[in-house]
Amino acid sequence: MPTTPAQPPRARSLAVVNEEIRALLEAGGLVSPEGRRRYEELLVEWAAAVRGDVTEAA
Repeated sequence: MPTTPAQPPRARSLAVVNEEIRALLEAGGLVSPEGRRRYEELLVEWAAAVRGDVTEAA
């Protein structure tokens, strides 16, 4: 039986990622190595969301 390919997970909105970044900064989350790693991950996700917004606007 043929299977359909799984849909890739939908990217979170720019506003949602921004909110998580702000929460991390307000909580002082950059002090720990885990917090810095999470911040870097969020920045990558944020940049992808920005590119997605630009693509949709075009």
